[in-house]
Amino acid sequence: MPDAPRLPDDDALVIHFAHVAYRLAERFALRRTGIEHFQTWSREDTLARISEGHVLVMSGFWSDAMLERAANLRFIQVCAAGYDQFDLDALRARGVRLANGSGVNRNAVSDHAMALLLALVRHVHTGRDRQRERVWRGMISDLGRREEELAGKTMVICGLGAIGSRLARLARAFEMRVVGIKRDTASHDGSADEVRPPERFPESLAEADVVALTCPLTPQTEHLIDAAALARMKRGAYLINVARGRCVNEPDLVDALERGAIAGAGIDTTWEEPLAPDSALWDPENVLITPHTAGETRKYEDNVVDVLIDNVRRLQRGEGVLVNRIV
Repeated sequence: MPDAPRLPDDDALVIHFAHVAYRLAERFALRRTGIEHFQTWSREDTLARISEGHVLVMSGFWSDAMLERAANLRFIQVCAAGYDQFDLDALRARGVRLANGSGVNRNAVSDHAMALLLALVRHVHTGRDRQRERVWRGMISDLGRREEELAGKTMVICGLGAIGSRLARLARAFEMRVVGIKRDTASHDGSADEVRPPERFPESLAEADVVALTCPLTPQTEHLIDAAALARMKRGAYLINVARGRCVNEPDLVDALERGAIAGAGIDTTWEEPLAPDSALWDPENVLITPHTAGETRKYEDNVVDVLIDNVRRLQRGEGVLVNRIV
């Protein structure tokens, strides 16, 4: 990759924030850096102004066609953990640095994963449905249909990064046993009771009461959960996906849920977003869907701005080491 030139000093630097909802420019302005900045709120407006910024802070609006029009672009700060939408080779060829937002939503997403699990095992989701119907559910005699306790259960977490490691600590606080799946098994922080390499994920499914996906989307993790994986899971097991939608084969999951092959699923991400009104994923009562909101909190923008400012200062000094550098 060609050496990226230093970013301009504050009086000449322009930062372009692009997001449909997050108030990034507003929160950045409160830091009083004196750096010129602006925000676009749609893909069309982002494309129209892509040439103006030296720094681009975004996630979902990106398309590779933007790179040809981004004459001044030197650094992209992704305001999320996922960066699979970017052509890394094309960025390298243009000398554009890329860093992701890994860790900015560590607390939010791990909290959300645990919330999905708790809602499922304590039947909170169906309780809400009955509330709207003004139906008071009676006590359940059938043991197989009652609420669960988490203590003593085993959670298998695929992806033991910042989010997965914190989820492991939360699960252990509920007295669960945690098995982490991680490529570099020697570098874990002790948050899981046991760490295994990815090739042992299939065998680990059979002992899991909960399978949680916190991994990035890669060729190796696409459709990681498919019919074969679901068949290895216990009938009483739960799937929690706060990774990417395409880590799960949706038709296979719907089939497993409808047949009762697994107990339920908590899903924050789907193949297509928004999820189509006619998607079969809406229908099973044993699935709980949230609209890709696991990372959203009132602190999200400030967490992104913290990483952004750190990386901007490093690039202004000509440093090559960035927080969460990808390219």
